[in-house]
Amino acid sequence: MPDTWYKVDNVAKVFLASVTRRDPRVFRVSCTLKEEVDPDVLAAALQRTAVDLPNFQVTLHRGLFWHYLESTGKCPRPEPEHRRPCAAIYGPDLKNDLLYRVSWYRDRINVEMFHALTDGNGGLLFLKVLVHNYLALRHPDELAGVPRSEGASAADMAENSFQQFYARRRAAGSPADPAARRPVSRVRGGLLPLDQTRFFEGHLSASAVLAKARALGVTLTSYLAAAQMLAVWQEAPALDRGRAVAMGLPVNLRNYFPSDTARNFFNTIRVAHLFTGDETLDTLAREFDRKLRAELSPDRIMARMDGFQRFERLPGVRPVPLPVKNTVVGLCNWVEARKVTLTLSNMGRVTVPPALQPYIRSFAAYCSSDGLFTTVCSYGDDLVLGSVSAYRSPNVLRNFYRSLADSGLDVTLYASEVDP
Repeated sequence: MPDTWYKVDNVAKVFLASVTRRDPRVFRVSCTLKEEVDPDVLAAALQRTAVDLPNFQVTLHRGLFWHYLESTGKCPRPEPEHRRPCAAIYGPDLKNDLLYRVSWYRDRINVEMFHALTDGNGGLLFLKVLVHNYLALRHPDELAGVPRSEGASAADMAENSFQQFYARRRAAGSPADPAARRPVSRVRGGLLPLDQTRFFEGHLSASAVLAKARALGVTLTSYLAAAQMLAVWQEAPALDRGRAVAMGLPVNLRNYFPSDTARNFFNTIRVAHLFTGDETLDTLAREFDRKLRAELSPDRIMARMDGFQRFERLPGVRPVPLPVKNTVVGLCNWVEARKVTLTLSNMGRVTVPPALQPYIRSFAAYCSSDGLFTTVCSYGDDLVLGSVSAYRSPNVLRNFYRSLADSGLDVTLYASEVDP
């Protein structure tokens, strides 16, 4: 790393100010192999990965005015999976340690990271390097000399791209969406007790879902998001029918800027719809896709990124003590969260070198949440939807998967148990 310490990025400050017991701001990416994991080989692969990716070998500390990350020589060690997914990594009782953990269960390797360290793109980078190193050690004769697909330098991966690409841009005016100004519907039914969350993992054919989306002229994201919004509206009580259903969608800013950073580099857009009762999945998917494309225009994305960075650069903000900043940022985040009904994050298609493909079965991802958050990724023809729900009732996801099955898609669904 170019320095021994650096301040956390723009988005990380939001995560640090909004950690709760139910949502410790941790995400998981996992890879399922076609063979049982050898713990000793995994430990050796993790040591090699720590050397390959020094940017992840940091601990988090509190300063007077900001949090900062500091390089550390702490030795990462994998462990058999024994915690619930996305368990806390940083908090009052968890300090001065690495901001990620690696575990295994049978044929699955899990990497969990505190979101203040990196985003899903960075976490997936770490997992892919770890799996590459593991398979190279496990099958040296077959995989000797296979190059990694990730070749960015440590300096590039440590870059704060929010600062690097800040240019004081402002969004051009656009027609206001009436649905975006309406109060937002919430998922009803109460929260799970004891700060629990439930995990759902759905598997579908990626090519079959893509065919459904393309037949409507929409993206896969729009198709899945519209199906989830319909599922929410079907459960809405009568008094909520005049409220909009709003979907939050994280956007990878690396698609808009030439950045190889392994730190956080994304922001979140919002697409809302006010239901009339006449919507079908087909009509809603087309309407959602139209609004999504407008929100994803480069001008709007870049201006939104600059808007967050501009607030941080206000002259009176820097000298404010950290506890005050955390309180204000946490309150602002709570207000913004009330404008979203549920969240869908599409990490896209996961690729690995061809030589590794025969050893890998699938990839999956989850993100902790105090609401309903679905992470989508695909590998080969396996499309995996990892949903985290804080709600007692599973009806929204039941409606969602039922609608996909009714449309002719084959669905395999797994779910975790919770305490009553």
